[in-house]
Amino acid sequence: MTAQFLLALAAIAIGGACISMQAPINARLGGHLGDPVAAAAVSFGVGFLVLAAATVVKGSVPGLAQAGAAPWWAWVGGALGAVYVWAAAWSVGTLGVVTMVAALVFGQLLAALAIDAVGAFGLQVREVSWTRIAAVGFVGVGLLLSRL
Repeated sequence: MTAQFLLALAAIAIGGACISMQAPINARLGGHLGDPVAAAAVSFGVGFLVLAAATVVKGSVPGLAQAGAAPWWAWVGGALGAVYVWAAAWSVGTLGVVTMVAALVFGQLLAALAIDAVGAFGLQVREVSWTRIAAVGFVGVGLLLSRL
């Protein structure tokens, strides 16, 4: 394994830990605001401010020509993230963090298999092997076990 690979693993593991914290935090905010959608909006607003500041500090503010050259589907990432933030804030109180995250990862992996199979979003096509299907199945079993 290369240093780049290990750094990528560490970065996404930290991101995963943030997701586990984000749902109950947003759920609590939703309770105070009286609406999980409002909590999701606040969460995205704060996230926007953090990312906008990081973009400015980094000096990588894109021009309109660069932004206009992106394919149409490149613009829906924020909407997809909004669905996640709302769903997590809404469901974590009922499911608990472990089951919510297990269901989240299971859904991500099912979609990932399909994305890899067709090379969606400009990615390289990757084989959907029995071992990859089994890995997703094991996560599904973990999801079921999280409710016992």
